[in-house]
Amino acid sequence: MPVRPTAALPLLLTTALAATALTACGGGSGSSPDTVKVSYKQSTDNSVKVMDTYLAGIKKQFEHEHPGKKVEFVPIKAPDAEYYTKLQQMLRSPRTAPDLVYEDTFLINSDITSGYLKPLDPYLAKWPDWKQFIGTAKAAARGQDGKTYGVPDGTDTRGLWFDKRVFRKAGLPLDWQPKTWDDVLAAARTIKRKVPGVIPLNVYTGKPAGERATMQGFQMLLYGTGDGTRDPLYDSGTKKWITGSRGFKDALTFVETVYREKLGPDVADALDPNFNTTVNGELLPKGRLGIALDGSWLPQAWLPGSGHEWPDWSEQLGLAYMPTQHGQAPGKVSMSGGWTWSVPAKAGNPDLAFAFVRTLQTKDNARKWYIANSGIAVRKDVAADPAYSRAQPGIKFFTDLVASTHYRPAFPAYPKVSTAVQEAMEAVTTGDLSVAEAARGYDATVEDVTGGQVVRR
Repeated sequence: MPVRPTAALPLLLTTALAATALTACGGGSGSSPDTVKVSYKQSTDNSVKVMDTYLAGIKKQFEHEHPGKKVEFVPIKAPDAEYYTKLQQMLRSPRTAPDLVYEDTFLINSDITSGYLKPLDPYLAKWPDWKQFIGTAKAAARGQDGKTYGVPDGTDTRGLWFDKRVFRKAGLPLDWQPKTWDDVLAAARTIKRKVPGVIPLNVYTGKPAGERATMQGFQMLLYGTGDGTRDPLYDSGTKKWITGSRGFKDALTFVETVYREKLGPDVADALDPNFNTTVNGELLPKGRLGIALDGSWLPQAWLPGSGHEWPDWSEQLGLAYMPTQHGQAPGKVSMSGGWTWSVPAKAGNPDLAFAFVRTLQTKDNARKWYIANSGIAVRKDVAADPAYSRAQPGIKFFTDLVASTHYRPAFPAYPKVSTAVQEAMEAVTTGDLSVAEAARGYDATVEDVTGGQVVRR
């Protein structure tokens, strides 16, 4: 899943983080038994420092509570796909492996299979707070061997954000709730016709967008096809990946329609790996995007100190759930992912790393993080806390979507399957291939990367 980006740090800390990033690959996690090295994804938007600010506060608390111990940050500033690559390179050697890393749940099984992560069960068994975590969040951090390899720091859901300023000009209802895909496209066509200069609809697409394209874009469509009773990507009964499905082609057709009819951004912009920064920081705040198929975390980009302050965003933007293809039950679709804190197999100080996790994940600190990054709570005690549920407009809307959300089949082959989805999306976005050709290419790639573990549906 694409990371929820992360209010301004003092210059000194910013400089220190940058210096740490430059030396990250040289020191090795075991250089000092009293120092825990923590690696995380730093936002590519220099004005968004939610994660940096939060971690700086945890560092101060941890060092106060553990005299003589130090926290050293190893931020990786890169678009999603590059972050994953750089992180995996670091995990391969004891010389470069940090003690604690921020793992996207879609990669966790792949990294487990590669031997990069350490099972945390002995630590979790002695940690009373573990019982507060919801089952689906725990499952997202569990390997196929039944062991747990990460502590989740929240989840997310997805839906349709729409600009009431644009809708007003287009004559569209301000309580808009589409019932079908056709309703979404009809609204986008109306915006194109009546509000020139505004991008009607953004659906992330292509390889440069990485998992953002797969999850915010394609899977929000694919999981709205069929009757909703079977996973359209992976057959858990046969343990095989699904190819040749009508739903896959229908989802690709929606993407093709958006870009062929010029209802979306220019193709060159859509294929910019940092286009999400433009969407969050410019297009939505400035009223230049009508509808965005996007995630629950967006408001963190508009908080005070973010550089894109937008205090009245909740008055200007509306929220609607993404409908199923034809309005069939259950009527709405969401995808959920999330991130975990994991300990590398080659970490030099795993005990100190988990001690840092315990500080990160106290009830108070977890609540502070969920609110700061517009996340969805995975701790039951925080979810029941009015200080969380009333903290920000939209939290209730996105939390309620958890009841109808879907999770990716994050098995070891998933990252390669996801890349195949992105390639198919990009081909129909640019017009290089027809939907049928792109779908055939996907089928062939998936059959290859899974060793033939596919079933046609």
